[in-house]
Amino acid sequence: MSRTVFITGVAGFIGSHMARSLLAQGWTVVGIDNEQSTPEMVSLRLASLRGVPRFYYTRANLCDRGVLADLFAAHPDIDVVLHLAARAGVRQSRLNPYAYIEDNITGQVSLLEACRSLPQLRHILYASSSAVYGPSATLPFSEEAEIGAQASFYATTKRMNELTAQTYSHLYGFAQTGMRFFTVYGPQGRPDMACYGFAKAIHDGTPLTLWDAEGLARDFTYIDDVVAAILRLMETPPAVGESRLFNIGYGEPRLVGDLVRCLETVLKKKAIVQKASKPAEDMLRTWADTTALKKTIPWAPQVPLEEGIRLFGQWFSATF
Repeated sequence: MSRTVFITGVAGFIGSHMARSLLAQGWTVVGIDNEQSTPEMVSLRLASLRGVPRFYYTRANLCDRGVLADLFAAHPDIDVVLHLAARAGVRQSRLNPYAYIEDNITGQVSLLEACRSLPQLRHILYASSSAVYGPSATLPFSEEAEIGAQASFYATTKRMNELTAQTYSHLYGFAQTGMRFFTVYGPQGRPDMACYGFAKAIHDGTPLTLWDAEGLARDFTYIDDVVAAILRLMETPPAVGESRLFNIGYGEPRLVGDLVRCLETVLKKKAIVQKASKPAEDMLRTWADTTALKKTIPWAPQVPLEEGIRLFGQWFSATF
């Protein structure tokens, strides 16, 4: 019997990849997206989903409670909710904090309130971020670490998502899994992220900006490894009333300069690099401790940075 998942942010980077994987496995996918975060990528992502049997799509804002009520009334068999919609971006959150409250905090509460009407709901999974660890966390970042002060308003909203999930699990018995993603990259990725932005700059022959900070590094995680982890977690829900958190990352920090060199190799073109001071919102290094995740599901990342950039480069060159 086909199972039904509701995906918010289904036209987003991770959401669209998840929708394709779940449809291929026979799931029914009910998706919603406001198509505002990266409009230049929306048509590419949705093109491979439109017309596929068992895919039902609505363009709407997650804060529209009437739309959610109607969708859930039409699909009462939804048993998994995958909440990936968000206003992303660390530095951008300083410029428009009101929008981050609306999309990230109000949107989550709107969704969770609507979920109370789903009779077959067994698991809610939602996107958090490695940004919640803040600038003072000890490396590698562990879920056991005490969360201190946040460096960006974006990180504050994602931490609020985690606390909100815990509250709703306590009050209403939801089984919830929060996923702290670490620098996800790959085909159809976000244009505001380094992988896509650097590739475009190299392709166009324009300067790319590297922060002038010694040891700047990220735990780059390829999209296929992220999808594999989420699929496993979907089938391994926590107990009723439990809200848990997992890091999803490759588990190895790489210098951002390594990313540039990999892109130069696959695009066969040298980058024009300019330096600038690191913004206060950005962390110097990220590094995921995935011990807890690997104890819960049979998963290990399969795609190192060099291979991931090769695959990304193939898509980028064919698309642009």
